[in-house]
Amino acid sequence: MEILRVENLCKIYGKGENEVRALDGVSFSVEKGEFVAIIGPSGSGKSTLLHILGGVDRPTSGKVYMDGTDVYAQNEEQLAIFRRRQVGLIYQFYNLIPVLNVTENITLPVLMDGQKVNQKRLDELMTTLKLTGRENHLPNQLSGGQQQRVSIGRALMNAPAVVLADEPTGNLDSKNSQEIVDLLKVSNEKYGQTIIIITHDENIALQADRILAIEDGKITRDEVIRR
Repeated sequence: MEILRVENLCKIYGKGENEVRALDGVSFSVEKGEFVAIIGPSGSGKSTLLHILGGVDRPTSGKVYMDGTDVYAQNEEQLAIFRRRQVGLIYQFYNLIPVLNVTENITLPVLMDGQKVNQKRLDELMTTLKLTGRENHLPNQLSGGQQQRVSIGRALMNAPAVVLADEPTGNLDSKNSQEIVDLLKVSNEKYGQTIIIITHDENIALQADRILAIEDGKITRDEVIRR
């Protein structure tokens, strides 16, 4: 079952001689439960693509369909709800709220959406992410790997249609990097979560089901690694 479809996506910055095509006619689809890695050199358009998929940055032209919804046919209020409910974002630098503890950071998207926290799901995530006993810790009381686990919990708490991870291991050592990838694989296998990860690390990319390579704003490779 298709969860995401991208049609002829373009993103242009500047005009005339200063025009830069960050994305140039990108099209692909992702099945529900797929684990996709997007690779490419710096400046290739990877992060731009991820931000457009997540409803953070509007495309110049083209379409994004998420779980049957035409994402950019929505108004700003609908788009804000879409971001809270349908997308889980994981960043390289965690983006945790420093004055909120672990539990508060993880449940923030649910509370912002005016929903009741699913305690069973929260407890299960805390156990899976090995954060039990650290519920009341603030971000500055955690290691980098632990902070990234909190950001994964926050991304998964709302059971979004797709989790988008932008270089989630870029700020971690190799041991913590592999732990984060293992956790993403668990969420993919245990919860059937669809995951799209941007990475420079070929070893991480090879652990995905499928690799998309992007260069100069175009997809240059689309390879299924495993089914």
